[in-house]
Amino acid sequence: MKIIAAYSVKGGVGKTSAAVNLAWSASRKYRTLLWDLDPQGGATFLLQAKPKAKVDAHDLVSGKADLADVVRSTTDKRLDVIPAHDSYRALDLELDATKNPGRRLEKMLASLAKHYDVVILDCPPGMSLLSDSILTAADVVVVPLLPSPLAMRSLDQVSAMVTAMKRRRPKIIGFLSMVDRRKTIHRDLAVRLPMESTHVLPVVVPYSTLVERMGVLRAPIATFAPRSLPAMAYGDLWNGVAAALSL
Repeated sequence: MKIIAAYSVKGGVGKTSAAVNLAWSASRKYRTLLWDLDPQGGATFLLQAKPKAKVDAHDLVSGKADLADVVRSTTDKRLDVIPAHDSYRALDLELDATKNPGRRLEKMLASLAKHYDVVILDCPPGMSLLSDSILTAADVVVVPLLPSPLAMRSLDQVSAMVTAMKRRRPKIIGFLSMVDRRKTIHRDLAVRLPMESTHVLPVVVPYSTLVERMGVLRAPIATFAPRSLPAMAYGDLWNGVAAALSL
């Protein structure tokens, strides 16, 4: 089972859109699950899933409940989801109460290995105990980058976190998100960043109303605009991730 984390230290960079569209692409060929770890529940909303109210973060982290107990189907039979839960706001505290918090998420996910080929984690922004546990569990970390002069700083912060890890380190894949090609700096960064960093794929997800329509239609872009530039960009992103995982 391969684990992909859509993660950034910054919020509002297109992380949830990437997670949902990557999950859709992966599910065309592989048994795929998306776990919405962000208590805001963006991916849960987009995939039209509802959490099991009786099972919270404490139950999952402590082992009183298994992740398989909270898996929900979506309107797409090839894609399952673990919905976000309000209690995920306390995941750091719950992890801190365990003996080995850095590897707790990894152990929780191991119970799903017989059921799924690919698990995608939609992660909350920031640097915390939860993010450390996420990076430990992940095989690949996908980092959306806004086209700004500070874009590489976000990637450098993730790289520093991965470098500091003592055990197996995930691969890092960055891509440009919310690119407006009418702006010179956006066009320049779309060309320059993949040349400056081996972590950045030459994948550009454009700023588009189609991404906003995901929230209206509550569906991945490829389901309603398969030939659009954003859909093709997310498809290219999945191809890059799959190659990194040797899938």
